[in-house]
Amino acid sequence: MSPAYAIRAGGDPVQLKKNKQSMNELKLRRLTELNLRLREDLERPRVKLSEAAMGLINYTNTTKDFMVPQIWGSVEKREDPYAPQQTKGCCTVM
Repeated sequence: MSPAYAIRAGGDPVQLKKNKQSMNELKLRRLTELNLRLREDLERPRVKLSEAAMGLINYTNTTKDFMVPQIWGSVEKREDPYAPQQTKGCCTVM
């Protein structure tokens, strides 16, 4: 009768050391890449939330929005970019 579990041989100590060293190098490379990405993220210019909110408020107050006629009033059809375009027919003969 064969044993249910086989005993693993210890293996070549030199090969085990190389495998462990390559795993450590892989971990180091991943950490270095992560550190570089985090540094790039940290150097990205930031805008304070209050400044961004004021910019958005100013833009919405000064830019005419044709989709909100309650605020800006009705728009002539020729000025409205969302109005259906009038065509002169279904096809053009050349």
